[in-house]
Amino acid sequence: MKTKIDIGINEKQRQKIAKGLSHLLADTYTLYLKTHNFHWNVTGPHFQTLHTMFEGQYNELALAVDAIAERIRSLGEKAPGSYAEFSKLTSIKESTGNMSAEKMIAELVLGQEQVAKTARSIFPLADEAHDEPTADLLTQRLQIHEKTAWMLRSLLEK
Repeated sequence: MKTKIDIGINEKQRQKIAKGLSHLLADTYTLYLKTHNFHWNVTGPHFQTLHTMFEGQYNELALAVDAIAERIRSLGEKAPGSYAEFSKLTSIKESTGNMSAEKMIAELVLGQEQVAKTARSIFPLADEAHDEPTADLLTQRLQIHEKTAWMLRSLLEK
């Protein structure tokens, strides 16, 4: 039996916000996988620094995935949780094959920026519904992704 949800956001708005958050979840999870892959496979003179940095990033993303999925559930919707669902929802391309540390960093910059754009795209829905918890989550995600993109971008400067 499904219990009626009455949190001050109508069902249609909750569904739209949850759909946007599902895209954010898929992007975040895909970036998590990419970052973890690069953590395992980075090589070169800056191996130790990048290996450690990527580990911090994927650990942060793992926590974010949980927070986003739980917000979707709080809105009364099912959170996507399979590779098949994520692959349909994500806007981040997978990385395959061997690549240089510099290419990995550049790929992560693009990924961080894409997650920020996805998060930003949900704000109008949250604002219209006066959904402050979602807006707060989005603000936190934006701060982290924009800062991480800046830090990664700085590594690419000569």
